[in-house]
Formats: sequence, C-alpha cells, structure tokens
Amino acid sequence: MPTKPKLSQTPSQTIGPFFAQGLTAAQSDYPFDSIIDNTITGPGQAVHIKGRVFDGEGKAVDDALIEIWQADCEGQYDQNNFCGYARCGTDYRDDLHFNFKTIKPGSCGVDQAPYITVIVFMRGLMTHAFTRLYFDDEAAANEQDFVLRQLPEDRKASLMAKRIASEKGLTYVFDIHMQGADETLFFDI
Repeated sequence: MPTKPKLSQTPSQTIGPFFAQGLTAAQSDYPFDSIIDNTITGPGQAVHIKGRVFDGEGKAVDDALIEIWQADCEGQYDQNNFCGYARCGTDYRDDLHFNFKTIKPGSCGVDQAPYITVIVFMRGLMTHAFTRLYFDDEAAANEQDFVLRQLPEDRKASLMAKRIASEKGLTYVFDIHMQGADETLFFDI
C-alpha cells in the first residue's frame, strides 16, 4: 500500500520583477491602473517621502517594491475611513526613487514616536523585510520611543528619515540599504 506524501508549507519564493504588472501597473507603464497607489490622504500635515533601495554593493535597485502602513494624524489606525496603506516601486523615470505622498502620522501612544512601517520586496529576498521610518525632526518623541530606546545608538540613524528643503513642501528622504556598512535595521516579525 502506498504511503501518503508528507505535506508541508509551500516555501517562500524569490520576489521578482513580475510584481510590477499587478502591483505598480501605472508606474510601470502598463495600460491600466493599480489597485493601490503611492498616495495616502486624510486630515493632517501633508508630507512627501522619497528614497532609494540599495543592494549590498551600494547600487540602487531598479525593481524593488515598497509598501507603507501608518496611523492617521491622531495616531489611530483604520479610523473614519482612513486607509493608511500605500505601495510604490522604484521608478526608472526618477533615478530609481520610490515616492510617497502621505500625511505625517501621529503618535500611537505615550512611549511611541510617530513612525511608518515600511515593507521591502525585491529580487533575491526569500521573504519581505520589515523596518520602520521615524522622522528626524521629532527628536523629543524619538528619545521616548519604546523601540528606539532598545536599539544601539549607532543603528538608530538607519531608521531616520531626513527632512530636506523641497519645492514639493514638507519632504523626507529615507534610503534603504539592504546590506553593508549603512545597512538599514530590519525587524524579525
């Protein structure tokens, strides 16, 4: 009598460039819209977030996909029809930058600075990578943040989005380094 095959979980697969058609269609010049784009709207301070993803050799990645998830300006998730979720690919037309238009999130609690959860998908990753984006102009709140207080001092800078002058309005730069001396701190979630 034949034995039943042992069933197990399907393994993760390397993320590939095929995601562009379904997840960032308009940005990748496909003739249809994406379900989710790079914009989050709602009450609060409008901000622009831009950056690039760098591989272990320090080269900008041309096919990464970035997703963000955040609270509203009052630190609440999914309240009053607020959708704090967006996605964007690294855009070949913009020097391989990702760009988000969003609102600055509020603090979710007394020991939490305003932050945005960032998820990175790209070729070569067997599973996506999670990190956080904090704002460098929130120094007092960052000092009180429960997560940041647990990190080595030299690693905190990899989570800070830097405020820059821009004609677009309030703009932050957040580059993501997958490996190397400037590696972004990723969380094992």
